[in-house]
Parts: sequence; C-alpha cells; structure tokens
Amino acid sequence: MLNKLLALSVPILPKWFVELFSKSYVAGYNSKEVLSIVKELNNKGFSATIDILGEHVSDLDIAEKITKEYCDLYEKIYQDSIDSNISIKPSHIGLDISEEVVLNNFQKILKKAKKHSNFLRIDMESSRSTDITFKIYDQLKSTYSDTGVVLQAYLRRSLEDIESLGSAKFNARICKGIYQENSKIAIKDSEKIRVNFLKMAKLMSEKKSYACYATHDQHLIDSLLDMIKKYNVDSSTFEFQVLYGVPMNGRLEKLLSLGYKVRVYVPFGPDWYDYSLRRLKENPDIAGYVLKNLFSKNS
Repeated sequence: MLNKLLALSVPILPKWFVELFSKSYVAGYNSKEVLSIVKELNNKGFSATIDILGEHVSDLDIAEKITKEYCDLYEKIYQDSIDSNISIKPSHIGLDISEEVVLNNFQKILKKAKKHSNFLRIDMESSRSTDITFKIYDQLKSTYSDTGVVLQAYLRRSLEDIESLGSAKFNARICKGIYQENSKIAIKDSEKIRVNFLKMAKLMSEKKSYACYATHDQHLIDSLLDMIKKYNVDSSTFEFQVLYGVPMNGRLEKLLSLGYKVRVYVPFGPDWYDYSLRRLKENPDIAGYVLKNLFSKNS
C-alpha cells in the first residue's frame, strides 16, 4: 500500500526525497564519480555503457558543451583502461536545434570513439525522432562500424526495422520502451510487448546481428535463455543489459556464471531529477525502501 501511494504521489515528492532515491540509480554528478563506480562494476565482471543525463537541449552553446564532455569521457575511459562504451540521446547534443547541429556533434564524438577503438550507442527517444535517429545512425555507421542504435519492442514498426537494417554489422539494443505513445504505433499490452521482444531477438539472431537484451523482466530473461538454448545462439552475438541500481536478486551474477556478457547502463550528471522521477514511477518499491530506511535511521 505504501509503495502504491508513493507511485501516485511521485509528481509532488519533494526534491530532497527524489535526490535520496537518485543515489540508487545515478552514479554521481561528475566523470570522476561515475568512472570510479564503473571500475567497481568492471572488477565484478560487468561491462558498462555510460550516459550523461539530460535531453532536449535547445541552446547551441550547451549542446557543444555536452559534446565536449562526451569527447573527454572517451579519453578518460581510454586512459583508465575501463570496459565501457557510451550511450547518447540525439536531443542531448542538438537534435532539437537542427539535424545539421546534431550530426556535426555526433561526428565530433565519433572521432574520439574511433581514435580509441571504442563503441558509440545512439539512444532512441520518442517515436517523433525514430526516423531521424535511424538516418543519423546510417550516416555515422558509414563512417565508423562500431556504432549502434536502439529498438523499442513496444513499437509496432520494430520488426520491420530489423528486416531492413539487420545484417552481420548491425548492432542494436532491444528494450521495451518507456515513452508515452499512441496505440496505433505502440503495443500497450505488457505480454504482447514481451512476445514482440522475443520475436525481435530471434530475428536479430537470424540476421547474424549483435543484439543487446535490455530488460529487468525476470520472466522475459527466462524466455530469452530458452530461445538462446533452443536455437543455439552464439554467446558472442548478444549480451544482456540492465540499468544501474535496479535490484536483480543475484540474476546478473548468474548470467555471468553462464558465460554471458552483462552490461550495465550507468547514468550520471547534474540533470538527475527527471531521470530519477521516471525510475520512481517504474519502481515504487525502491521509494518505499528509501523511506523506511530514512525513518529507521531517525528513530
């Protein structure tokens, strides 16, 4: 009951409480803090992908500043021999300004990724930017092959996107999708989204593409493992991905013990508030845990 009430009251929660909660999901406010956490994850056997929190930047100077921060981050990852790539939302580096701006900024970042033989993941946002994101991906991919994109299982178009894009050089993260979309373009039923996720994973395997299974859904993970076994999917052609801080009850360590790669999506930065609100809405159990701990410490 407490967790349900917290979920309903998320929009009016005080910022100090959201900040307490954010410590579970956000890996610090600067690159030094996030890289320290990623090193710890690496020591436990996990790979990582780092994201600087933020989106929908409409100021050119800010977009260029964020672009430089991503370039610097590639340098630091290389210098510290860290097992991590980077994920970037197009709207964070200028998509809302113009296609020319965002493409130019991506190309600057891509030069750093290429210099250090690292990988760049282009994150997917709402359906309004799906086509332009694929266009950006195609242009960057022609310059540097270690570039990937994201497919959302709740979008009805995603299987067709794999059909058109899928190849041995195609690399995509498959996730369920979190943005509010019209039912004409997005599946609303949770079980049907699971089914579509599995269809996408199977099609990626058939296309010999590299698939990243991004989910915390234990039932879906079970189904993915069954699919991997049934079709003898080569473990070098996929990995599992999860968000930093989401409790998985030992499942990640189990996946590692089976010889599968597990990558943790690690966000950081001063723009933690909106991201933390989304996580609270998705997982009110964590909010209840934070609240109980707060009162137990003060009692």
